[in-house]
Amino acid sequence: MDNITHALSGILIARATAPAPRPGFTIPLGRRLLLGAIAASLPDLDYAISWFSPLAYLLHHRGFTHSFLLLPLWSVLFAWLCAKIWRAGPGWRAYFGVFAWGIGIHIVGDWITSYGTMFLSPLSDRRFAMSTTFVIDLWLGAILLIGVIASLAWRTSRAPAAAALAGVVAYVGFQGFQQHEAIAVARRHAQAQGMRDAKVSAIPRPVSPFNWSVVAEDGDRIDYAQVRLSTRPALLSRLGVPFFDRLAAPYVPASDAAWTHVERFGPEATSRAVRQAFEAPELGFFRWFAAYPALYRIDRGNPSTCIWFQDLRFVTPGRDATPFRYGLCEDQGRWARFQLDGEARIPVR
Repeated sequence: MDNITHALSGILIARATAPAPRPGFTIPLGRRLLLGAIAASLPDLDYAISWFSPLAYLLHHRGFTHSFLLLPLWSVLFAWLCAKIWRAGPGWRAYFGVFAWGIGIHIVGDWITSYGTMFLSPLSDRRFAMSTTFVIDLWLGAILLIGVIASLAWRTSRAPAAAALAGVVAYVGFQGFQQHEAIAVARRHAQAQGMRDAKVSAIPRPVSPFNWSVVAEDGDRIDYAQVRLSTRPALLSRLGVPFFDRLAAPYVPASDAAWTHVERFGPEATSRAVRQAFEAPELGFFRWFAAYPALYRIDRGNPSTCIWFQDLRFVTPGRDATPFRYGLCEDQGRWARFQLDGEARIPVR
């Protein structure tokens, strides 16, 4: 989720869990709401890892700062800092709940997206993803924003915050139902194509909860399509805003969907070399990270031969660039790993 959505959710959970006021024992409401927003933003401090190494960021983002196992540790640490800053206020125990709830709702907010969250770190690097919600969901954000405004208007009541959080749960539940319907589209395609052992899934897409990328994967064959589960165009695409129009345009009813067929390692003539590059130790990190890895392209002699891969999970029509493209480039008989950012090659260290 984006930082604004995280912060709004932190404000609401802080308000919904606020105890009855007790002078000297409870946090002033304004401070509690501010700390709720901060707490729900804190886990993304791991973005600083990217300053040292893009590879370290890929390996550790949504890791130790997003761990349910480490949540009590972070909560105690920041609660202790607050107690030191506001010495005349309540002790660290009063602040502990604000940070525990705020960090917790951040982890859950990332869990519902498709990127993957290592909430068992450091015991496990497994990534968990419900994949019900696109990373920036304007409808979910609108529910949170309305809840925050209502909470500020009726400061003495926890009801607006609780109602908004319940609304978010209901909305994500609705998205989960849509995901089930989208997976059924992929399953029907797999059956029609004779993909007997296909793994089917659906990835949320922007603008509307009805927009999905549906995927059927059978061995090294991957078929995917962009579908809209509603017969009506997305509401945001009816506003006449070119940005929303561009993002919504690729999604069509399932009956009209154009399926893209991809061989993970490309045409047979080059598949052996591509497979060798993909299985090289240098790309072990990408094999661990990617849900739907596939050949992106092969560049020959400009200035060296490069074999590039992408994760189809992040190929979003209408988006200017696709992130997380990596590959091996050969120069003077040696292979080195790079990230493809636009058309720029960035060494991966």
